Amino acid sequence: MSTLEIKDLHVSIDTEQGNVPILKGVTLTINTGETHAIMGPNGSGKSTLASTIAGHPRYKVDSGSITLDGEDVLSMSVDERARAGLFLAMQYPVEVPGVTMTNFLRTAKTALDGEAPSLRHWTKDVKNAMAQLRIDADFAQRNVNEGFSGGEKKRVEILQLELFRPKFSILDETDSGLDVDALKVVSEGVNREHSKGEMGTLLITHYTRILRYIKPDFVHVFVAGRIAEEGGPELADRLEEEGYDRFTAQSAVEA
Repeated sequence: MSTLEIKDLHVSIDTEQGNVPILKGVTLTINTGETHAIMGPNGSGKSTLASTIAGHPRYKVDSGSITLDGEDVLSMSVDERARAGLFLAMQYPVEVPGVTMTNFLRTAKTALDGEAPSLRHWTKDVKNAMAQLRIDADFAQRNVNEGFSGGEKKRVEILQLELFRPKFSILDETDSGLDVDALKVVSEGVNREHSKGEMGTLLITHYTRILRYIKPDFVHVFVAGRIAEEGGPELADRLEEEGYDRFTAQSAVEA
């Protein structure tokens, strides 16, 4: 079992108006085999947490720690974090002109594993994964995300997840912009990888609809850069009924 541990994490960004604190003491532990859902209103710090774990240079860690099996994640470069087993499915996947999907996937897999995968087995794995995610085979020769729809980009993120097999996947609003059919396909891909018991998942979302397909073990409510409440799947159902008003009102009083 692997463990991703976040302790009393404080994160800020520099803006034209000065330094702005975003995360204000986040503590969270995720083990492989577990799915943790982070829910909360816009601007609560959910995506900042994801980007900080992945190593986005915009975010400044003021204090606290992130460790993976006891190793200091914050001292690692972005590529070192990927090789250690961290994977971020981005909220807004970027286009990479001039780089085909085929070249990108095999080059990335080689960098992660330290050796190139067997071409025969790799080609079969890619074709099978694309078929399961209902990605047209022709996409393998297209440039990464170039001209893809929002739903196609999200399916390609999960394609990478299934092929790279990380220890921990951070899914940053993977459900945004997906219709019902695409949401089911993407969720099935996450569940396939999760069912192997070798991956922990941190699922960031505003809504409960993806949680109908990817069942969380734990739900954490993010408000104003802090975890305001934690619970099981029933907490998500409560949020669906009540919204975030009681949390935002309490946060305003405390501020």
